[in-house]
Amino acid sequence: MSLTKSAAPAFVTFGPTALTIEDVNHIASGTAQAALSDAPDFLARIQRGADFLDRLLREDGTVYGVTTGYGDSCTVTVPPDLIAELPHHLYTYHGCGLGELFSPEQTRAILATRLTSLSKGYSGVSVGLLQQIAALLQHDLLPLIPEEGSVGASGDLTPLSYLAAVLCGERKVWKNGEQIDAAAALQAAGLTPLRLRPKEGLAIMNGTAVMTALACLAYRRAEYLCQLATRITAMASFTLDGNAHHFDATLFSVKPHPGQQQVAAWLRTDLHCDQPLRNDKRLQDRYSIRCAPHVIGVLTDALPWLRSSIENELNSANDNPIIDPDNERVLHGGHFYGGHIAFAMDSMKNAVANIADLLDRQMALMVDSRYNNGLPSNLSGATGPRAAINHGLKALQISASAWTAEALKLTMPASVFSRSTECHNQDKVSMGTIAARDCLRVLELTEQVVAALLVTVRQGVWLRSERQPEIGLTDLPDGRLAAMQAALSADLPPVAEDRMLEPELRLLLRRIRARHWDLYD
Repeated sequence: MSLTKSAAPAFVTFGPTALTIEDVNHIASGTAQAALSDAPDFLARIQRGADFLDRLLREDGTVYGVTTGYGDSCTVTVPPDLIAELPHHLYTYHGCGLGELFSPEQTRAILATRLTSLSKGYSGVSVGLLQQIAALLQHDLLPLIPEEGSVGASGDLTPLSYLAAVLCGERKVWKNGEQIDAAAALQAAGLTPLRLRPKEGLAIMNGTAVMTALACLAYRRAEYLCQLATRITAMASFTLDGNAHHFDATLFSVKPHPGQQQVAAWLRTDLHCDQPLRNDKRLQDRYSIRCAPHVIGVLTDALPWLRSSIENELNSANDNPIIDPDNERVLHGGHFYGGHIAFAMDSMKNAVANIADLLDRQMALMVDSRYNNGLPSNLSGATGPRAAINHGLKALQISASAWTAEALKLTMPASVFSRSTECHNQDKVSMGTIAARDCLRVLELTEQVVAALLVTVRQGVWLRSERQPEIGLTDLPDGRLAAMQAALSADLPPVAEDRMLEPELRLLLRRIRARHWDLYD
């Protein structure tokens, strides 16, 4: 497995073509612009769904959420003269979100994900609605969406109500980092607030866009984490003067998990795994080094099926009811249920937190003079009389342990906490959005552990090279570790005297999230 490396396209086109996780990330980061397909067949298909619904209404057809109330209120018939008001009531009474606001990056991903689903042509929406969502992305007018309030079925109703309201010129948006009224923002961009057609409020809100968008962002971070944790492991092994034979190709051929084998192969490109073992080396390193491919490999092996689940959901029509314009049918179902994303995110956060735990254990070995094979306590670089007052990475190890503990605490699966809601109509729900938010928090904490470990291995490799120049980095395969050490050294001077490390940790976090280092092919 290697990272999906593709240059950001100038545009991501929303239409009949399936999108990828990378497409959503390009939109989210602002490295690609959104464009709605102008293909005649695509536009005609969208219009057919809207026309079919119009005809049903003229013929007094009964359509859930169009001529009836919502949820448990599906038995309530809406008078014909009030049907046009119904979608506006839907987003209005769902305006009850709380918690922090989704970031601009997350909000772009949410808009892109909802637009992808609606562009499948099974939602009965107008071309104008798709154009308005695309315009929000093009003008970077981003609804202020609270993070909390979704149970993940009947979709992400409450958070997506903030998108529906902004399309109609209500509530607030981010614009150039400021919060401004949506009506003023639309007017400044030359956009006219929508008056939603009968099913459009439901089509916008009754889907899995929030959880799926967050899953796309989480996947990209987890993918890089696999490689970065592997490189840290190689540097930790060097710091500890470890036994690289633990990553032997024949050894891993007999337990053929592909991701686990890939991690071991990456380690072989960093370390000497084919040279005779020195007599003074420990025969078996402790588990956090020896079993690193087995721990990192769990996430690495999970990535293909995680991608499959996330991209299937991304490219699905997941509202209710589904409008079949070809056969002129209205299909009532439950595609808003976010079970696949919930399971993917619960699984991902477990595998990610285990990597945090692995790295925390590696750090504990490196800073402890009982286990680090001759390096100073806490990897302090101070010498002479000043060594007595310097404490090196002592506090950093405590912080890394705290971040790890918090990550591990969040691994309780959210998907098992289904709650019966909405008068027992939504009596089994996915909790997919909570699972996705938990996963992003676990990734954030694990990246903080990674930042601490980058400081640690930079310091440890420096100290080992000073004490044992005969096993220098330049003798290792392809000069990979030497190049990584040089890159880290450009940001991090050795800790020869105690100093505040927070600014450097924050710099490293920015580097991690920008995929600053090219690691493995």
